[in-house]
Amino acid sequence: MKRDKARPQPPDERTALNERLRWQRQTVRKKVEGLAEDLAHRSYLPSPLMTAAGLVSHLRWVEHSWFEVNLLGLPDRGPWTDEDPDAEMRVDGVPLGRLLDEYDRQCARSVEIADALPLEALEQAPPPGDEPCSLRWILLHMIEETARHNGHLDIIRELADGTTGE
Repeated sequence: MKRDKARPQPPDERTALNERLRWQRQTVRKKVEGLAEDLAHRSYLPSPLMTAAGLVSHLRWVEHSWFEVNLLGLPDRGPWTDEDPDAEMRVDGVPLGRLLDEYDRQCARSVEIADALPLEALEQAPPPGDEPCSLRWILLHMIEETARHNGHLDIIRELADGTTGE
């Protein structure tokens, strides 16, 4: 079979994973750009935790948990506790811009970590009772997790101010 040189070839696996995750991460900011502060902290769904601001915070801490805690085995700095396992979503009074900046910094840290390891690298600290996941699996999971929450942000944004997006 002769290759069509006019059409670009698919990227290698790492590039494909990184680019798809980068696109999903950038979409988080796009979904909430221009959203009024009071609307970012208001719940429009039955769960009081499902706010735009709460989801941005949640995604930041999910990045920390998967890349720093599970993959590298570093201490967990997350705000959750046994008494409040959803504490990362309780962000009343924290400006959305600050949450987005913290998310961007955490994503940049995750990229540094992932770029330094082979896709076959295994978690150093998987949850108790779980088999270690590979970096490849973590990247795929983060694409899925971020995309799912981008869908939530779509719904919340439309309910908040009628804005629909890409």
